[in-house]
Amino acid sequence: MKAKRAPASPDEEEEGDGRPARGKRQQLLGGLGSAAAGAAAEEGPETRGLRLLSLLLRCAEAVAMDQLTEARELLPEIAELASPFGSSPERVAAYFGDALCARVLSSYLGAYSPLALRQLAAAQSRRVAGAFQAYNALSPLVKFSHFTANQAIMQALDGEDRLHVVDLDIMQGLQWPGLFHILASRPRKPRSLRITGLGASLEVLEATGRRLGDFAASLGLPFEFHPIEGKIGHVADAAALLGNPRHHHQQQQQDEATVVHWMHHCLYDVTGSDVGTVRLLRSLRPKLITIVEQDLGHSGDFLGRFVEALHYYSALFDALGDGAGAAEEGSAERHAVERQLLGAEIRNIVAVGGPKRTGEVRVERWGDELRRAGFRPVSLAGSPATQAKLLLGMYPWKGYTLVEEDACLKLGWKDLSLLTASAWEPADDDAAAAAAAAPAPTPRHGSQET
Repeated sequence: MKAKRAPASPDEEEEGDGRPARGKRQQLLGGLGSAAAGAAAEEGPETRGLRLLSLLLRCAEAVAMDQLTEARELLPEIAELASPFGSSPERVAAYFGDALCARVLSSYLGAYSPLALRQLAAAQSRRVAGAFQAYNALSPLVKFSHFTANQAIMQALDGEDRLHVVDLDIMQGLQWPGLFHILASRPRKPRSLRITGLGASLEVLEATGRRLGDFAASLGLPFEFHPIEGKIGHVADAAALLGNPRHHHQQQQQDEATVVHWMHHCLYDVTGSDVGTVRLLRSLRPKLITIVEQDLGHSGDFLGRFVEALHYYSALFDALGDGAGAAEEGSAERHAVERQLLGAEIRNIVAVGGPKRTGEVRVERWGDELRRAGFRPVSLAGSPATQAKLLLGMYPWKGYTLVEEDACLKLGWKDLSLLTASAWEPADDDAAAAAAAAPAPTPRHGSQET
């Protein structure tokens, strides 16, 4: 879905993964020079947006070259032109300007602390939950993640009557009532249903477990919830994920069909250690892994990462503007989404260099890692694709696109892919056994964050 790029010219700067950063900068600027030259004395919205784009890129280039004084001098003009309540370019610029300001300050201080996982506990977690609900109403992105994964999970669990779902970042558990409805509508309900949820706060996890338990009871489903406070990459043994709070018999645990779900985002670091995550998934060997990833790179140098993020979030803000419309209520919901979710992600990418800054090599393409770990892709054509198409038909605006590619489903806005959903199952026994016996692979396709 992304437009193909022409080969880099010799004078183009390249990102860490070999892609031309300056070429994308020129793509973003487009006709900036000619538009500015022909602008009328009274500045229109389009010219204002182009000025903001130029200022943001100049500031990012100054940061990349460690010219902090020049970057700092550009920030007041960005702040004057940008607004979190204005047009789509003005709103994008407001959050990128704030992130650049934080990046400049942290560069002066020499402090690059990541956004801590615990920052989303308690009160902030409730605000984020409210923003996700608004996001769900304004855009198909959240529903796409939920519907596609649930359909893939149901196909994998067909005929199973003891089910175990491991959610690597469960948050408020908004996805699982939809799965419960599907399970309750089957001719034969499951004999046991268990969810293991990982997250930042035990208090939030327990509240999520209570809500899911109440909902399952209303449908007549047996249900257990196992909360784990922490990150998947820090779990030492797969038995901690398979452990049962009610001490079921070992045979029953062996009879369970286990699936793993993971919805990626940039609000905070979920895995803790990508190497540890790959190792644990390999030893767990679930019947299915479902992943929904943002089509946004987190590696490479600062300028390349900044330009890609600016392109990506400009499309998201544009899509949200169409979804919210001009109504005051819609604008308030959109502002909550942009402030609590997208703005926090932008700040994390720009100000602290990604979900975490440790110098550790991060996984850039999880599909490649899962292949090396003994998994193979499961096609999402069929029911998952059909559900995704029906979902897009529920929305009145026409900017979203759906593409089936390499067994995955890609949801995009106009010419840019935003999310990729994929599903993975253990490969044949010989390949899986060889992968399980091999040393834990070092993640590839990523680089040290800067």
